[in-house]
Amino acid sequence: MEAFTRLTGVVAPLPRVNVDTDQIIPKQFLKRIERTGFGEFAFFDWRYLPDGSPNPDFELNRPEYEGAAILVTGRNFGCGSSREHAPWALREMGFRAIIASSFADIFFNNCVQNGMLPIVLPEEQVREIISRAQRRPGYRLSVNLENQSLYDSEGLEEHFEIDVFVRERLLKGQDDIAMTLEHEDEVAAFEARRPRWLEPSRG
Repeated sequence: MEAFTRLTGVVAPLPRVNVDTDQIIPKQFLKRIERTGFGEFAFFDWRYLPDGSPNPDFELNRPEYEGAAILVTGRNFGCGSSREHAPWALREMGFRAIIASSFADIFFNNCVQNGMLPIVLPEEQVREIISRAQRRPGYRLSVNLENQSLYDSEGLEEHFEIDVFVRERLLKGQDDIAMTLEHEDEVAAFEARRPRWLEPSRG
């Protein structure tokens, strides 16, 4: 998993609340067995018209947000079912950080597991970042996970709180497997000490 330390990128605003995982990646696209190939289907029902052409009214289709690395959105983002495909799709769209006033717990954890940084800020600060991104095409933010801050070139600077454990695993780029392998020697020693039970005889 790619480590997350610092990021500077264009901010894409999605000023909608309670965006659930079925909107992020609709259920009909969950048939793939790989972790890839979901980005083109992210926000499918909002992103495309019935004829398959891009919906010009959907916020993230605006050309000034092309290549955005930071998504700023409304409260309770990622609610609904616990599909890990949602952060996979967002990551393939190019997002490495998501800013909201609150996230669904399982979605938050799935983001971390996939090397994405979910940032929780008070509602007022989120609205201000959304407003700046809407008013200024190509608006950029810098995120520094090491000192837990984000800032722009126009004087905005915010500190965000994040669990120490979550922060460290993102800085190291560790998913659950990588964290377990850090203790490979202890696991091997435990396995060597544990009793070995004989299989029951048959017949």
